[in-house]
Amino acid sequence: MRSSVTYGVVGCLIAMLAVGAAASEMAPPPAPASPGAQVAATQATEPASGHGGPTWGYAGAAGPERWAGLSRDFELCGIGAMQSPIDMSHFNGASVEPIVFDYKLSPLEIVHNGHTVQVTYAPGSGITVEGKRFELLQAHFHAPSEHSLGGRQSAMELHLVHKSAAGELAVIGVMMEVGEDNMALREFWGAMPQQAGPARVEERILINARDMLPSDTGYYRYMGSLTTPPCSEGVNWFVMRQPVSISLAQIKRFTAAVGENARPVQPVNQRFVLAPLTGQ
Repeated sequence: MRSSVTYGVVGCLIAMLAVGAAASEMAPPPAPASPGAQVAATQATEPASGHGGPTWGYAGAAGPERWAGLSRDFELCGIGAMQSPIDMSHFNGASVEPIVFDYKLSPLEIVHNGHTVQVTYAPGSGITVEGKRFELLQAHFHAPSEHSLGGRQSAMELHLVHKSAAGELAVIGVMMEVGEDNMALREFWGAMPQQAGPARVEERILINARDMLPSDTGYYRYMGSLTTPPCSEGVNWFVMRQPVSISLAQIKRFTAAVGENARPVQPVNQRFVLAPLTGQ
């Protein structure tokens, strides 16, 4: 159910903080991401076991329901009040600022890290939201999608991970529905590693993250967390309302290499989910 709210994004965020202060179960107002969150954002879901840390995954004894008990560093995965992903069925209409995209070509640096396939982006690309610049660090994928709408997941989800000069994180989520081949992915999908290993650079393949976005970049916005351990909070989420297409063959190539790698949706609690007013 959609309710209409006349205040803008700034007003909504102020209201969100006020609700958070009043609700005992809510986390404190978002602060710049912790060093652990920044490392996790840069490295995406690099296997912790590769750094002497706990091994985690998406099923069994190391699955999402057990993450919080695998390490003290992962406690927020179980007790955090602003966790991601979420279902975005209930949102507030608001006057929101469009995202300004400044994505440039980048040589393909790709890695299968055991939990996803990640593309590390060359410096110099980013987004600006309400006057704040966030630099694009990397892109990675989940199957099926982690966010949902009305309880329905998409076939896959792309995450574009950004960081501001102050250390704040911003992630753009793009839902991917079964359809035609995704032309932006076609060339580097062929270079996808089929098993975990070191990163490699394919200089002959140039990518532009702008090509991975839908034509309509209207978005749902909320404050959340990383969707992988350590599940650090204070992450600005912008989930595109319009999906992009991906073919069954492309989905099968990813899942053959990685398997299913989606964290279940988490409680919304007292958070606002913002979306553009009708006609914006």
